[in-house]
Amino acid sequence: MTYPFYTDESKEFPKQPVELPPSCRHEQTRPEDYLPDKGLMDAVNVALLLGQPLLLTGQPGTGKTQLAYHLAYQLGLAPPLKFATKSTSTSRDLFYTYDALGRFHAAQIAKLEQTIDNRKSVDYITYNALGKAIVLTNPPPIVKDYLPTAFENYQEPRRSVVLIDEIDKASRDFPNDILDEVENWCFRIPELGNVEIQAADNKQPILILTSNSEKPLPEAFLRRCVYYDIPFPDESRLRQIVEKRLAAQIDDINKFLSDALALFYKLQESNLRKKPSTAELLNWLLALREIFKGVDNPLVQYPEQVERTISPLVKMAEDRKTAKVVLEQWSKM
Repeated sequence: MTYPFYTDESKEFPKQPVELPPSCRHEQTRPEDYLPDKGLMDAVNVALLLGQPLLLTGQPGTGKTQLAYHLAYQLGLAPPLKFATKSTSTSRDLFYTYDALGRFHAAQIAKLEQTIDNRKSVDYITYNALGKAIVLTNPPPIVKDYLPTAFENYQEPRRSVVLIDEIDKASRDFPNDILDEVENWCFRIPELGNVEIQAADNKQPILILTSNSEKPLPEAFLRRCVYYDIPFPDESRLRQIVEKRLAAQIDDINKFLSDALALFYKLQESNLRKKPSTAELLNWLLALREIFKGVDNPLVQYPEQVERTISPLVKMAEDRKTAKVVLEQWSKM
């Protein structure tokens, strides 16, 4: 099936689902193709040396989240254990959740059926990102009494990278509430007799936190972190990122990359309320090559058609008009 996949043509609906092409977007998020800058590499190494969390800020789309996947890949570890912070997140959610309602229902059913609920308290616990990482640092015999059935195949202790994404989404109390746990790599479970689970010294988790700086983080928390702000790349570095990320997906990338970057920076320098990010640039380039297959440089050969592709770059209704003007001016240069 060729592009476009969705049209205004009136025709009989297909009797079988239409086979759409596989998404090409996942190719640009491969951890082996991530390109950190020197400052970021230094910050990671300092965090590893001190055993402290690494807090990353920067514009959305600059690669904060992807750094965790690249670090795990480079260190030969499993993909990161990710905690997606929400406005309702509490400190306990980072470590585990306890299904109290499920246990209550099981007890009521057992009572009605005059049977016995053989499940233990631990079977109603689900370990979340940082809690799971701390548990997994220990040999199974040490933590066997605190493992639900989901851990039945757990055999060897391991170190994990933990990603707490967009920590600034949570309440201001959230970072303060995890100070001791993050500093000492331990947490308590009141539902299991207030047991404390401690990370093994030689396999403490590697903690990466990201923030979009929507609100400030407490100073007490910042003191316990290594910090780095990922800068928006200049044109030379952005070209390196694109070439590394998309070389396998785009043939003869140099034939139109200079024009694409020039147009991208024109949009960046315009009065758009939401500036396009690096990630959005990568998506736009992939869309261009898929829509204009076999065309060496669609930006030059079909400038009037480029507006069809800008939805990955322009995400606000009022920005659409500004972008259209920028496109028209650029095409006349």
